[in-house]
Amino acid sequence: MIERDSTLISPKATEHMQSESKARENKNKGEQEHRSKLSDPFIVMLVAGLCCLLWGSAYPSIKLGYVAFHILPEDIASKYVFAGYRFSLAGILLLLLYRVGFRRKPKLNGREWAGLSMLGVLQTGLQYMFFYVGVANTTGVKGSIMNATTTFFSVVLAHFIYKNDKLSRNKIIGCVIGFIGVIIVNFHADLLTFSFSFTGEGFIIMAALVFSVTAIYAKRLTGTIDVMVITGVSLLVGGLVLTLLGLSLGGQVTHFTWESTLNLVYLALLSSVAFCLWNLLLKYNKVGKVSVYNFLIPIFGALLSALFLGETIWELKNLVALILVSVGIYLVNRVNALRMTKSR
Repeated sequence: MIERDSTLISPKATEHMQSESKARENKNKGEQEHRSKLSDPFIVMLVAGLCCLLWGSAYPSIKLGYVAFHILPEDIASKYVFAGYRFSLAGILLLLLYRVGFRRKPKLNGREWAGLSMLGVLQTGLQYMFFYVGVANTTGVKGSIMNATTTFFSVVLAHFIYKNDKLSRNKIIGCVIGFIGVIIVNFHADLLTFSFSFTGEGFIIMAALVFSVTAIYAKRLTGTIDVMVITGVSLLVGGLVLTLLGLSLGGQVTHFTWESTLNLVYLALLSSVAFCLWNLLLKYNKVGKVSVYNFLIPIFGALLSALFLGETIWELKNLVALILVSVGIYLVNRVNALRMTKSR
């Protein structure tokens, strides 16, 4: 009598294992191709540039939204509701797109839900608590230049967190030059009188710091969770936090017209697109390599604020500040480019 070897596998099981193995190979191959494309310097420049253009357009759009919804400068609670509606809608749009486009539901365990909720509270909720008030208390041109501090915060934080993204002499010089530009923009046109509001320019800087810290945290989450899910859930959670906070403080958003509604929808779309693409870049690139493109935000923000809000950009202090901020971040970017050339 011959005993059947228990280690033998049926043809059906073998076929199933082979199909699973092939699926994993295809997934890995697709992931490598995705990584290769999104790590290409030219693609990074284009995608990061688009994100910065969208974020730069937020400055005039938010100010126009305050006017369209009749939100007074001192009405902070209604500003939070306005922000909450924007990010809640952005999160819902992204999650619906993920569900319809990929035909699957987000599968997250308790720890992942907790991580995404924390990201939403901090990156969307806390950041924009500062940002929306700050934008209301300064000009669009000045606010967009102040927000360039995001780049320098990211570079310094990366030095302490990543072993392969350390500060160098040129990075330090670039950061110093950039901060000088940020300081100059806070002077009056005569370059003699200093003007700085804690709830205006100060809140913009606080928002930039929160974004820099949470961008590093978001990069860690991309290792195990789909970028679209990360962005959608974090925007939705942060939006709900802002909405509830604003409503509890007595805020409200009324006067819905075609103009005001389109403004809100545009802000929601720019958030969903920009955050999703930005987090995707962070997944496949160093934080420093991506964050250097933040210098485009003040340029786009200043130009678009001048175009749509009628603000002046041709003052000497604004031009000097823009040049110094751009030169500072160019130095940081130049260091990254040299390292990439040497590593090839």
